[in-house]
Amino acid sequence: MDTKLASATKMGAVTLFVGDLDAMTRFYRDVITLQVLRAEGDVVALGRGGTELVILHHDPALRHAAAGSAGLFHTAILFESREALAAVVYSVAQRAPQLFTGSSDHLVSQAFYLDDPEGNGIELYWDRDRTEWSWTHGQIEMATLYLDPNRFLHEHLTEQAASGSTEADAATIGHVHLSVGDVASARDFYVGRLGFDATASLGDSALFVSAGGYHHHMAMNTWTSRGAGPRMPALGLGRVDLALPDADALGELGERLAHFKMQVADDGKTLTFADPWNNTLLAAVA
Repeated sequence: MDTKLASATKMGAVTLFVGDLDAMTRFYRDVITLQVLRAEGDVVALGRGGTELVILHHDPALRHAAAGSAGLFHTAILFESREALAAVVYSVAQRAPQLFTGSSDHLVSQAFYLDDPEGNGIELYWDRDRTEWSWTHGQIEMATLYLDPNRFLHEHLTEQAASGSTEADAATIGHVHLSVGDVASARDFYVGRLGFDATASLGDSALFVSAGGYHHHMAMNTWTSRGAGPRMPALGLGRVDLALPDADALGELGERLAHFKMQVADDGKTLTFADPWNNTLLAAVA
């Protein structure tokens, strides 16, 4: 039995349960400059270049989770150029500056942070070339250095991008960062069972994992959620999708989950299962 996720595994779309579908659709369309790709009743899917990135699922019966709960820390949208990233940061600054929460240079990437109108964290980022990343004893070197957003815009925002020229450029879900109750359980599940590689850790407060040598496809931290138990249904994170490269990779994951006697819904095309905090994951062939 293969113990690792396929190296070509990527992240798929993130589904959010939302209370105000119209307002959230406007935010992701007009502020984050994603395109509405699908709108069917209570579900709106937005993305770039035909790829769904954020799926909004209206559920008016749900309420926000209590403070300190497990769930989504942020959804990280990866842009292919600093020009395209600058255009979105500029859109946020023009249309929703009050939602901006910070910016950092992480050595491997440059990132900007904000919350959506219902409090879901968002990271907007660009990766440096892998040849510029540094690894020490199998761990990626990352940091949190000051990144001046005004200087970034001055250096990378073009008139054309500010006018929308990059809004059709491709973007992907680069990684998904979760709030969890403890890092040891996260490591056991995401590395030991699911098959990610651990790429970095911050003691017992955060873990970063990936497939194929990426800096991280997922992360889990206890910064606001230490000791949290399984989630109850609430607004916020609905599902995290994993995009596997082929049917063999999906089959190997299914065998591994079965080996650990995990509860899995398998319809022949997708595997749906939950982590220790009831965060739902769905694996499918990209």
